[in-house]
Amino acid sequence: MPQISSSFVADPELFQELKNRAKNISIGPNRVLFRQGDAPIGVYLLRKGTARLSSRSNGEDIFNIKVGAGSLLGLPAVIGMKPYSLTAEVLEGAELSMMSCEDFVTLIQMEPLMPFRLLQVLAAEVRFARETLAHL
Repeated sequence: MPQISSSFVADPELFQELKNRAKNISIGPNRVLFRQGDAPIGVYLLRKGTARLSSRSNGEDIFNIKVGAGSLLGLPAVIGMKPYSLTAEVLEGAELSMMSCEDFVTLIQMEPLMPFRLLQVLAAEVRFARETLAHL
């Protein structure tokens, strides 16, 4: 299993602000939150534990990583209103919150600095994707 990546982790203040507006959800270990290609339903906040993110192309794994607490899962799909580009599976001990697409858009419209703060998380994801591609 790969090391835990910090590429999907939001700064603690941003994560707390999102968590305060999200709903806690209960899901068992080794369960899929969303699959690559699914229509987005929301952003998941990994409050505790780890999750596995994976991507496949032409039947082969492109990458398979673990992410830890503080990670925002599904952010690019919700912002772009495009299908999830990864599959996310929660692992043992994970605790999650979820913010629906509608609530997320409302928050972005109400908080003028929120888009910039979210762009920082997306920039880290882009950097991770580029580094992954460079090592293929």
